Amino acid sequence: MNLDLFGDATPEQPAPAAPKAVVEKVQALRSQLQQWAHEYYVQDAPTVPDGEYDRVFQQLQALEDAYPALRTAESPTQRVIGAVLDGLKPVRHVVPMLSIRTETDNEATGAQAFDARIRRELELSDSAPAVEYVAEPKFDGLAMSLRYENGRLVHAVTRGDGEVGEDVTHNVRTIRQIPLVLGASNVPAVLEVRGEVYMRRADFAQLNARQQAAGGKQFANPRNAAAGSVRQLDSSIAMQRPLSFFAYGVGEVTASAQGGPAFATHYDMLQQLKVWGFPVAEQVRIAHGAPDLIAFHAQLGAQRAALPYEIDGAVYKVNSLALQRQLGFVTREPRWAVAHKYPAEEMPTVMEGIDVQVGRTGKLTPVARLAPVSVGGVTVTNATLHNLFEIRKKRVRVGDTVIVRRAGDVIPEVVGKVPGERPAYVPNFQMPKKCPICGSEVVREKGEANHRCTGGLFCPAQRKEAILHFAARRALDIEGLGGKLVDQLVDSGVVRTLPDLYRLGLSGLAALDRMAEKSAQNLLDALEQSKSTTLNRFLFGLGIRNVGEATAKDLARHFGLLDAIMDASLEQLMEVRDVGPVVAESIHTFFAQPHNREVVEQLRACGVQWAEGAPAEKSPQILAGKTVVLTGTLPTMGRDEAKELLEAAGAKVSGSVSKKTSYVVAGAEAGSKLAKAQELGVPVLDEAGLLALLQGKEL
Repeated sequence: MNLDLFGDATPEQPAPAAPKAVVEKVQALRSQLQQWAHEYYVQDAPTVPDGEYDRVFQQLQALEDAYPALRTAESPTQRVIGAVLDGLKPVRHVVPMLSIRTETDNEATGAQAFDARIRRELELSDSAPAVEYVAEPKFDGLAMSLRYENGRLVHAVTRGDGEVGEDVTHNVRTIRQIPLVLGASNVPAVLEVRGEVYMRRADFAQLNARQQAAGGKQFANPRNAAAGSVRQLDSSIAMQRPLSFFAYGVGEVTASAQGGPAFATHYDMLQQLKVWGFPVAEQVRIAHGAPDLIAFHAQLGAQRAALPYEIDGAVYKVNSLALQRQLGFVTREPRWAVAHKYPAEEMPTVMEGIDVQVGRTGKLTPVARLAPVSVGGVTVTNATLHNLFEIRKKRVRVGDTVIVRRAGDVIPEVVGKVPGERPAYVPNFQMPKKCPICGSEVVREKGEANHRCTGGLFCPAQRKEAILHFAARRALDIEGLGGKLVDQLVDSGVVRTLPDLYRLGLSGLAALDRMAEKSAQNLLDALEQSKSTTLNRFLFGLGIRNVGEATAKDLARHFGLLDAIMDASLEQLMEVRDVGPVVAESIHTFFAQPHNREVVEQLRACGVQWAEGAPAEKSPQILAGKTVVLTGTLPTMGRDEAKELLEAAGAKVSGSVSKKTSYVVAGAEAGSKLAKAQELGVPVLDEAGLLALLQGKEL
C-alpha cells in the first residue's frame, strides 16, 4: 500500500474518512506492536529485531497521520502526551494504598516472629498445618496505582499519603511495560493494579552517564531517579528516562457485565495479572510456614547483588484472600503482610576529610569526605556524621579507616572506626564558630545536639526556606509564591533576601519559565496585599527559631511594638507568657545579628506595615490552665478568631482530644474529634457556649 497516496488534509477541508481496509490495517498493526512490546519489555524475549518493530511503528504512524480520526489514546504511537502540565493534580484512592509493617529483626527470627504472630491471630494450634504465604521481592522504587476502566488506562496515581496521591498518568504512559489497553475478554469493568515503578541498574548507570556528558544533575540512586522521573510535569522528559514496572497487587476491582475472575488467593491474582499483560517478578514463590520464608529470605539475599534492579528486602503475604480479610488491619497496616528487610550494607574506606553543610533550616551537618567505595551497588564519596557529638561518640578522625553503611534510600552514614592505629596524630574535629556560607554566628542551644547558623534571613543556604516560611498562609500569606517559583527566583539570582520580593517587576516575572503575564500580575497583587499585615504575623514570618504562631501572638500582645521586641533583654523577653530561657535566647540572638535587623528595616522601607501601639492590657486569664479543642465550622466566627480569643483568655488550643481536654467547641460538620469527646465525656460547646465561656459564665 502506497502511503503517499493518502496526502494530508488541508485546514479548510475535513479529514478524509478512513476506508474499512485502513481501519482493519490500523487495528492489526496496533495488535502486532502491542504483542511485540509485551515480548520485549515484559517477557524479555523479543521475537523480531528492533528494525522490524520500528518499520511497523512508522507504518502505523503514517496511517494515523493520514486519518487523524483513527488516532486513539491507547495507540502505541501515543505513549507521550506532548502538553506540559501546570502541576500534578491530587487524586483520592478509592481503596487506600496502605503501607506494610517493616520487620526490624533482619535475621531468620524476623520471619519466625511474623509466622508466629499470624498463627496466633488465626488461633491455630501447634499441630495445625503450616500457613501458606506468598513471598516476593521488596522493590526499591515508587509505589503506583494504575486504574483501568473497560480495559483502558485512565489514571496512574502515586501512593501519596495513602488516601490521596498525585496524578502522573502522562508520565506512566511512557513506561513500555505498562499496557495502555487490556485485550483479554475477562478484564473487570474497573481494575486498579498496584505495583512499583523502578529503574534497572544498567539503565540508571546509562542515565547518569548521559547526565554527566550533558553537564546535568546526576542522581544519587535508582529510586531517586525513578521517583523524580515519574513526577516530571513534562512527559517528554520521562520518556527519555528508562523506567520499568512490577505489579504486586490490586486495589478496586468491579466486575463487568461478562463477570471477571474471582480470586481465591494472592498468588492466583498475580498469575492473572501476568495473563493481562503486567510484569510480575519471577522470584515470587508460595511458601509454607516459617522455614520456607527463612529459606526465601536467604536465597533472595544471596541473589540480591546480581539482580538487575535494587531490592531492600522480602515481602511475605498470607496467600488466602479469605484469611487476609479475617486478619484485617491494625491502624494503617495489614496484619497479613510484612516487609522483612536485609541488614544495612557496610563497607570500609578511608575518611579523607570532614566538610560542613548548612541545611535549609540552618542546621550544620558534618559530612565525611571518603575515598570512593561501592556500597550496595552505589558509589559513595560522602557520608553523614550527623553532629559533633556523634563524631566524639564514634571516635573518628580524618585519616581513619571507617565503616560506611547504606540502607535502602537512607543517606550513607559513618558507623565507626576500624580498629587500629592512626598513621599520625590528628586533632579532634571542631564545629566552626561562624557559618561557612554566610559568616553568621553559629550557636548550639542548651540541651540540643545540633549547631545552627543564626543568619536565617541572610544566609544563602536558608534563603529558599526563609522565603517559603515568610509567604506561608499563617505568615504574610503571599498566594502563588510556591516552592517551584521560589526555586526559580533564588536560582536565577532575582531574589536574594526577603525585601527583593517587593522589588519584583511584571516583565521580569513574566519572563520566568511557565510564568505567564497574568500569573505574574496575580503574584504582584498578592505581594502588594501582603504589605498590610499584623505584628504577630510578621514576627512569625521572620522564621525565628522556636517562635511559632502562639509565641508570636504573645510577643505582639506583650510588647505592642516591634522595636521593643528587637531591643528587649533576655529578662524582659522571659516576662512574656510561655517564653522560657531557650525561646528568649533564640529571639535575642536573632535580633542581635545586624543583617537580620537590616532585613527587617528594608521590609519596612518596602511598605510592609502593621498596626502598632502600647502593650495591650493583660486581659483576665479566666481560662488559664484549660485546654480547648476546636472542630467543625462555627456559624459566625472563624477558627483563627476563636483560637485567638481563647489564647487571649489563657487557654491552650489543642489539635487533638484526650482525657486532659477541658472543652471541645464543635460547629457544623464536626467529625472524629466530636465523636472522641463524646466517648471520653468531654464537655462539648457550640458557639454560644464558647462566648459564654469567654465571659466567665458558669457552664
